[in-house]
Amino acid sequence: MLHLRIITPADRSEAVADLLAADPGVAHLAVLPGAARQPVGDLILCDVVRESADHVLHRLQELGVEARGGVSADDVELTLSSAAERAAREAPGHADDAVVWDEIAAKTGEQTELSGTYLVLIVVATMLSGIAVLLDQPILIVGAMVVGPEFGPLAALCVALLRRKPKIIVRSVQALVVGFLTAIVATILSTWALTAAGLVDRGMLLAERPVTDFIWRPDALSWVVGLLAGIAGMLSLTSKKSGSLVGVLISVTTVPAAANAAVALAYGVWHEAGGSMLQLLINVCAIVVSGLLTLAVQQLWWWHVARRTTDPVTASRPPRRAVG
Repeated sequence: MLHLRIITPADRSEAVADLLAADPGVAHLAVLPGAARQPVGDLILCDVVRESADHVLHRLQELGVEARGGVSADDVELTLSSAAERAAREAPGHADDAVVWDEIAAKTGEQTELSGTYLVLIVVATMLSGIAVLLDQPILIVGAMVVGPEFGPLAALCVALLRRKPKIIVRSVQALVVGFLTAIVATILSTWALTAAGLVDRGMLLAERPVTDFIWRPDALSWVVGLLAGIAGMLSLTSKKSGSLVGVLISVTTVPAAANAAVALAYGVWHEAGGSMLQLLINVCAIVVSGLLTLAVQQLWWWHVARRTTDPVTASRPPRRAVG
């Protein structure tokens, strides 16, 4: 369930209140006339089940609330209310399957920022992986996969492609390209530094590495794993089941492939560097393709649910692209 705080101009307040009161997925509606000062208007509070949230937010945008007022939403962790239970029963679909497109757009949009934190995390993760492939240590590989922040821009790219948002597409691609290039260069430098210190050497890369050897040997299963990871990642993002995302991060070899490429470049092992870069490309493409298809299926499914439960005018409208 989401808690909505809506600031609306006084001349739209009645229409907004009527809209919320008529929706079966809304509970705990309260109207505070004149309570808002910036911008000036009425403050309306309510709780809405996730199954109805996307429809409600869309109708509020149709009323122009965001242009002259504002809407904010927070997750409600606990609600003890028969009205809330009734709203959950009467709303279409299931809460775990519901997609709030404005929420997803806002969440993934934040992850396209090429911030210092993002660059530090991807550099640290790649450098950890670089050491892990030389030591043939799976524990370090897993740790680096969890630290890597690359799934954020990948998810944002999927959402932007579905909603046809060129600016977000460019920002997502930029975050991925700049992030991986920076991480690879940093790992090459760190490999040279560790070699100069006598901690690692070229022979460790050329030696038998039964645990991490797969990183630079892509095959058909690399594509399959990437597809499955993209599906699981998108579902964990849209359903707010963040625990599943950890498994997704561990299942793909984006950061380890970049690290193995960097180490191979540092030592001039060109065939291994090429195989690692191909592994990275396969994983990225597979995640984007499956993530995009997953979002498209979810959008079509909820359009189908809405057609069975809303008025004829709404039912005839094609799936919308969320604003955000």
